[in-house]
Amino acid sequence: MTPQRQPSTGRAAGRRVPAALLLPAALGLFLLVLPLLGLLLRTPWASLPQRLTAPGVLTALRLSVQCATMATLLCLALGVPLAWLLARVEFPGRRVVRALVTVPLVLPPVVGGLALLLVFGRRGLLGGWLDDTLGVTLPFTTTGVVLAEAFVAMPFLVIAVEGALRAADIRYEEAAATLGASRWTTFTHVTLPLVAPGVAAGAVLCWARALGEFGATITFAGNYPGRTQTMPLAVYLALETDLDAAIVLSLILLVVSVAILAGLRDRWLGSP
Repeated sequence: MTPQRQPSTGRAAGRRVPAALLLPAALGLFLLVLPLLGLLLRTPWASLPQRLTAPGVLTALRLSVQCATMATLLCLALGVPLAWLLARVEFPGRRVVRALVTVPLVLPPVVGGLALLLVFGRRGLLGGWLDDTLGVTLPFTTTGVVLAEAFVAMPFLVIAVEGALRAADIRYEEAAATLGASRWTTFTHVTLPLVAPGVAAGAVLCWARALGEFGATITFAGNYPGRTQTMPLAVYLALETDLDAAIVLSLILLVVSVAILAGLRDRWLGSP
């Protein structure tokens, strides 16, 4: 007797959509897509090339890319070792440290900017010493933009890298140690290659978050064209005087965000 073939439960369940879930799912999609569709419909396509080449747009875009890239490099230099510490080392208070690392994810960006100002401002906890001793001023400078963006974006990198480290097979690291490799050699030649996709994904998310940062930047670095005015700040300023210019700037950020998410899905997260 030939055994009867049983239908795939997962595929069958995927074809049957409960009516009770279909409506709220459609409404949720409608809520997320409609504003983006409205942005596309209101874009002044006829004057788009002229507006994209306007000096203020190019300056804000260049500053945004530069600051987001420098903030991402800073997050890589500090965040990868921090993620390794959280994933590989047992120490008292590790849960507290992990919670503190993720605080910027839920902290209002304006509050983060204020906290940075209280620490690195000229009358702050460290800012006064930096100004008096080293002559370094961080608030309302391009460096301040980088610092504000790194503050809000680093948790994305740390979470991604820590997750990759926890999922990595530690037997390769143990084998390298058995063969006489030092801890630094094991980290650079074994651990980092193992978690490279996680580091790359975290870096891209970090860069995207830094590119779109607004609240902490305007609070800590201000909104000075050519020095601290990034794309989100330029959108805010243009919204008060020129709606079409604000739409064009927003469209640029939308295109960059979609491109980044598409690249993450196809290259590092895989397809379903």
